[in-house]
Amino acid sequence: MKLNKYVDISTLDREAKKDYIDRHSAFLNCEAEAEAGKKFKVNVRVGDEYMHPDDADHYIAYVQLWNGEKMLAQANFIEGAMGNAPQNLEVDFYIVPTKNMKLTAYAFCTKHGLWESDMKEVVVK
Repeated sequence: MKLNKYVDISTLDREAKKDYIDRHSAFLNCEAEAEAGKKFKVNVRVGDEYMHPDDADHYIAYVQLWNGEKMLAQANFIEGAMGNAPQNLEVDFYIVPTKNMKLTAYAFCTKHGLWESDMKEVVVK
């Protein structure tokens, strides 16, 4: 399976390419520091400027959160979960860290495969 990665869309000329890359990419949002043993919120949003379809044959089937090579959480979706209309799918994961993390999010589109976010380091105190 091909692994797709985000490319800074401001560097692209074609609007269609910007749309394609942005609406499939997972964007990981969280604080840069966490407290050991305390609940920590990690938000993953699929798409930033462009919305992803929610059609019978084209939707985001799951979003995963990884720390290095260990999967921490997964949220699954079915067609129609976003109201059968283009949306920016968004998931909040709550994890309890014990040591520093290197977080990455993945989003799987039923038509265009797996998309990887940029990695974000979180210092755990």
